[in-house]
Amino acid sequence: MTLEGKTAIVTGGGRDIGKACALRLAQEGANVVISYHASAKGADETVSQIRSAGGKALAVQADLGSQEAVDALVSKTVEEFGRIDILVNNAGGLIARKTIAEMSEDHWHAVMDLNLTTVFRMVKACLPHMMKGAIVNLASQAGRDGGGPGAAAYAAAKGAVMTLTRGLAKELGPDIRVNAVCPGMIDTDFHNTFTKTEARRHVASITPLKREGRPEEVAELVCFLASDRSSFMTGTNVDINGGLLFS
Repeated sequence: MTLEGKTAIVTGGGRDIGKACALRLAQEGANVVISYHASAKGADETVSQIRSAGGKALAVQADLGSQEAVDALVSKTVEEFGRIDILVNNAGGLIARKTIAEMSEDHWHAVMDLNLTTVFRMVKACLPHMMKGAIVNLASQAGRDGGGPGAAAYAAAKGAVMTLTRGLAKELGPDIRVNAVCPGMIDTDFHNTFTKTEARRHVASITPLKREGRPEEVAELVCFLASDRSSFMTGTNVDINGGLLFS
């Protein structure tokens, strides 16, 4: 119970990696606030699982594209639990695969807002309530290698999250540590929606571990970075991709 008495916010915590992170943090004793946009059922189920196991959790609907919604999420967290110790910026997505040639400026801004500006908004809103603690951002292998076809905007946004992580680590230390996780091919709805089955099989076949990763494996790394077990780590972007990419 390395996080007992601490409070964590997990954005996009209603499914996949976010859900796994919320459950894992709760297992370590943290009070968990899950923000969700449209995944109400998944968020409620996650809260129910945590509470059934004896933990404390709360689900809050929030459109992180709105500063007012972000502020309300943070206020609700402080009202309920009195503090914020951990922020996991998991919300994000590809939206759609589009080449630069076919991409509208509106799409570009939408991808940047969803994956990068939401991190800025959440960090800025939480800082007044974080005396000490840890921030863990979800970047991506795409931020390392440019992503797959039609993912240039997403890759650029995740690359910016990696750089923002480094800048925040310098700015917020020594009391707040900031790290990021760069998942490769993980078995999630993201790839169910945007990646063809044959492409997934090919990636798994050329990965040294010969499989896709699991959300729970990413959550284990996030929990490590959120806890004092990683007390001398900040500004890092940690790969978790089964050996597909070495950095």
